[in-house]
Amino acid sequence: KKYIRYEHMPLATQDGREVEVEFVSNVYDEAGQSVIQCNIRDITARRALEQRAQEQSESLADLHRRKDEFLAMLSHELRNPLASLANAVHLLQLQQDGNPIQLKARSTIERQVGLLTRLVDDLLEVSRITSGRIRLQREPLAVNSVVNRAVDTVRPLLSQHGHEISVTLPSDPIWLYADAARMDQVLVNLLTNAAKYTNDGGTVSISARQDGQECLVAVRDSGVGMPPELLPHIFDLFTQADRSLGRSQGGLGIGLAVVQQLVEMHGGMVNVHSALGHGSEFIVRLPVGPPPDAPPMPIPPRKEGVHPNSGRVLVVDDNVDVGESFALLLQEDGYEARAVFDGPAALAEALQFAPHVVLLDIGMPGWDGYEVARRMRENPLLQDVMLVALTGYGRDSDRKRSLDAGFAHHLVKPVSLEEVTEILATVPGVVAN
Repeated sequence: KKYIRYEHMPLATQDGREVEVEFVSNVYDEAGQSVIQCNIRDITARRALEQRAQEQSESLADLHRRKDEFLAMLSHELRNPLASLANAVHLLQLQQDGNPIQLKARSTIERQVGLLTRLVDDLLEVSRITSGRIRLQREPLAVNSVVNRAVDTVRPLLSQHGHEISVTLPSDPIWLYADAARMDQVLVNLLTNAAKYTNDGGTVSISARQDGQECLVAVRDSGVGMPPELLPHIFDLFTQADRSLGRSQGGLGIGLAVVQQLVEMHGGMVNVHSALGHGSEFIVRLPVGPPPDAPPMPIPPRKEGVHPNSGRVLVVDDNVDVGESFALLLQEDGYEARAVFDGPAALAEALQFAPHVVLLDIGMPGWDGYEVARRMRENPLLQDVMLVALTGYGRDSDRKRSLDAGFAHHLVKPVSLEEVTEILATVPGVVAN
């Protein structure tokens, strides 16, 4: 059977018009005879619809681009008058004037300038995020200092509403490898939201703790809470918990979208738990980083009889049988190999085991292979580890995506031991026993 198809062929009609047609021709056997069937269909109307849809798509893309440019311009233009107002308030604070009316007016101006500044910051961050212009300036950060700075920033707003603030921090330092200004922005946004959506005299709390290789920062309030239908959209741009006139709290519906984007840029995630009348809790999860001037990670002790230069290989696969069996194969071949079965365990084990190579399954629940790879690449202690993707997809686009995500090799399941050992042979200092 033979088949030929052409689309968008120009054809002149009997009355001299030019139309676009779809031409389909089949050759098949019928009672021992070859039969040719040709179908010609006028697709002029369909083509017109396609062109109109393309034009609308291009128009929307252009509108989106111009909107981002406008937000960026507006944010920058607003900064000049805000800076002038902030400087003027600072000058007034230097005057030792006890006039109560002036003190009250100065306090009002100071609070409103702070509010306007946060709104402009949110606008600017949205334009930067959507246009891909954010560049993180990472450094070792102590979580306690980040939390305390954020609380100090929001304290005037909390005091204005008569809120009680509770801060719970660990005695042992937790370190992040993060952008200090962006982390301040994340926590200030969450605390500001908590203050805005909690009735006067309520409670707001913030706590930090370490959970494995993650730092968890939780911001909780006793406020109005959110209905369940809003929760899936709370991190969308221009979404607010309540737009009614009776609860107009200001804001543009941008802050939480900025929070999510900044946290994810640091390799973390943010979740929310809330119910109407029972407050809200936002939990930020971030990968733990090394402390300042941390000594090199010691090489884990090796089992007796293992070659001192044998390669350390971490196998990550949510199929326990696949992971364990492949680790056993590598051990039998003279390598140090361990197996874990989910993303968080992979990150924790990699930091403890210090592998030369990680064989990483892509299709895992929770953190998939791309998420694990991103978190590993964000950690300075794991930046030199070779990542090898294991997947059931072998298209060119799949290979390109894995390479773009930081994988050195892309292996399609089922994977043979020979394929892996050929890759291990290319890693400097890796020798099988």
